[in-house]
Amino acid sequence: MIELIRGTSIDWKPSPVVALATSADDSQVAAAREDGSLEVWLVSPGSVGWHCQLTIHGDPNSRVSSLVWCRSRTDELPSGRLFSSSIDGSISEWNLFHLKQKIILESVGVSIWQMAVAPSYDPHTNAERFGNGFSNGKLTDGSDRESDSEESDSDEEFNQSAEDTRVALACDDGCVRLYRISDIDEFVHDKMLPRVSGRILSVAWSLDARRVFSGTSDGFIRCWDASLGHEIYRITVGLGGLSSKPDLCVWSLLSLRCGTLVSGDSTGSVQFWDSQHGTLLQAHTLHKGDVNALAAAPSHNRVFSTGSDGQVILYKLSKESIVSSEEKPSELMKKWVYVGYVRAHTHDGRALTVAVPISHEDPLPEEKVKRIRRKEKPIDFSYRKWAHMKIPMLISAGDDTKLFAYPVKSFTKFPPHNICPAPQRVPIQLALNTSFNKRSLLLVQASCWLDVLLVNLKGGSDKGFVSGGQLSLDLLARVKSKKSRKIVCSTISNSGSLFAYSDHVKPALFELKKKESSKIAFSIQERELPKKLPSAHVMVFSSDCSRLILSGDNRRIYVVDVSSLEVLHCFTPCRDEESVHSEPPITKMFTSSDGVWLAAVNCFGDIYVFNLETWRQHWFISRLDGASVTAGGFPPQKNNVLIITTSSNQVYAFDVEAKQLGEWSMQHTYVLPKRFQDFPGEVIGLSFLPSGTSTSVVVYSARAMCLIDFAKPVDQDDESDIAGVDSSVLKKIQNTWAKGRTKRKVEEYQTESKLKAKKNFEFVAFRDPVLFIGHLSDNSLLVMDKPWGDVIKTFDAPPVHRHIYGT
Repeated sequence: MIELIRGTSIDWKPSPVVALATSADDSQVAAAREDGSLEVWLVSPGSVGWHCQLTIHGDPNSRVSSLVWCRSRTDELPSGRLFSSSIDGSISEWNLFHLKQKIILESVGVSIWQMAVAPSYDPHTNAERFGNGFSNGKLTDGSDRESDSEESDSDEEFNQSAEDTRVALACDDGCVRLYRISDIDEFVHDKMLPRVSGRILSVAWSLDARRVFSGTSDGFIRCWDASLGHEIYRITVGLGGLSSKPDLCVWSLLSLRCGTLVSGDSTGSVQFWDSQHGTLLQAHTLHKGDVNALAAAPSHNRVFSTGSDGQVILYKLSKESIVSSEEKPSELMKKWVYVGYVRAHTHDGRALTVAVPISHEDPLPEEKVKRIRRKEKPIDFSYRKWAHMKIPMLISAGDDTKLFAYPVKSFTKFPPHNICPAPQRVPIQLALNTSFNKRSLLLVQASCWLDVLLVNLKGGSDKGFVSGGQLSLDLLARVKSKKSRKIVCSTISNSGSLFAYSDHVKPALFELKKKESSKIAFSIQERELPKKLPSAHVMVFSSDCSRLILSGDNRRIYVVDVSSLEVLHCFTPCRDEESVHSEPPITKMFTSSDGVWLAAVNCFGDIYVFNLETWRQHWFISRLDGASVTAGGFPPQKNNVLIITTSSNQVYAFDVEAKQLGEWSMQHTYVLPKRFQDFPGEVIGLSFLPSGTSTSVVVYSARAMCLIDFAKPVDQDDESDIAGVDSSVLKKIQNTWAKGRTKRKVEEYQTESKLKAKKNFEFVAFRDPVLFIGHLSDNSLLVMDKPWGDVIKTFDAPPVHRHIYGT
């Protein structure tokens, strides 16, 4: 049996999401957070679950105000080029290949509240592309399409696609500035529209890119001629809303294919205007606070809004026939009606976008098993009912740091899907049997400091299960980064005496020592690393703690001798010996326990295997089925075996020395149980038994863990314990943590102990988001989680007030 030891004392404070944007091919979603970091989310081929492909640590002192994804002229970037504006007035481009933020426009002198890209025409897909929503003629959300001939536009209106991409900036000084993105990657100033009273808070382009709409802080919407730069008309927003106060803010604008302009303002109003003449068509005041963002379905007959009340509201375009007289035919009246709302966010909603992330699914043969009726459905049951190929999804994000996905067509029929249950998960590493009396240490990476914690166990177990109060963590040392720079990566040696980190400037190495005759039990000494070392994306110690291996931002891997502090070797990852192309940066590294093998994984899923004895690259493994690598490692005492999990929920076992798939993978990789392919959440880590005597591994995500025994066929029932865990204990853990009930422990144990043994690949769901899982010994497993309610209490912004019935 095994003890599950739970810890909840780790500090965890994720950053709010301030902007979203969809890639040019509609497959990826970029999310910018308040701390300056940027994440790219997508759905891997063959799966429906979301995966954070990469994270770029940007400037924490420059807050992003908006994101736009521009179409690239070359086929090398199908997703396009990603730009962001900042409150400090600068424009940055995010290089998704090199994982860097590059400022391409230092400052316009004032704050930029929003930017919008002029619509373009894509000749490859024959689809119209919008900067503030999109309209794809090839896609459908299952709803009725507008087929009026007067709404179709000729290709002549999209001649600007052959020219430079145009961008409009909403600036704090009351001006709209127009720029062009040239071939040499520069923002070239085109013109500045006349200054108006108030701040320009929102901006949008018309379908033909001939007009620019701007919303201000004094309650006006203006329509501008993009070529001549003069004002065509203006709209007083307050007359159609709740009030006409001078401080009414128009936070969002959306231009639709049907010629309708949608606005969202600080009174909670969502208003629909005739963009040709500026007349009001419809007004809805359903939000109980500011309307911060708008988005449209691909067919442009559905509009979504979100705001400071945390609601996401759907409006739909309906048609009604009006019979005027017998002589005149009936007229068709279009009307925007309220459909319903969903409240998934606990805090303000900040951003909305629409994506079509699933390119194809279910490439693997279905597992032929007898269906078993059960009361409890799988965790992602409702999501998997509607998440299919070519289905548009609405993505929302806000101050509660989470991202949710909704079906565009069946918005009110299904609950929202939580894309990231553990946003900005705290990196944690475990060092077992350290040089400090064989005690275990935890290295916890915060934003600007590292904590070294001593693991203390209290009490015993109850039939193989230990509840959450059995663990305490003592702080041994805290190291703050220089000049409070954000820490990118960190690592700790197996002995616990060495740990290192890197910010965006350079890496640093420290030694932890225990003092025998001093009031201070431990001391920290910084050791000087070679000055030529660049900042690192990831770093790891060798198993014997003699080498520090780091992957630099120059796409090279450095091996440093810890004793002499000299660089022993520098690897340059490549696909083959004749390859001259620059490889993507390495974001994950694993070493074997004998110190011979180093496996390095880039941000797109390619694997490079190096021999640390011959100092040569041994093998290159191209990305597996187009998916990214989410976790991996070498099992103890099995130095030639590399275990890899992917974002498509596949498990691979490689024979590194033989340069081939292991025997287990050859037999079982493509016939994994359907229940594991439906594993809730993306896999974030593996944990092997320290002794290396077992053939099992614990695979875990933020929502569940799965025990895999490589010595057993995937379709064979387990007659004995899996990894030393009794099946009734696993079921008991699931009941206790998933439901939070502890009163009937004995009764549940007796009931579940009568169940048959579980199959291989059975998983256990958790109630709270899990940050880390690791074996303390062959008989004990450490689980670090945190109740989401405790995380919410650390946020700077208070949650949205909700009236409780009966109070």
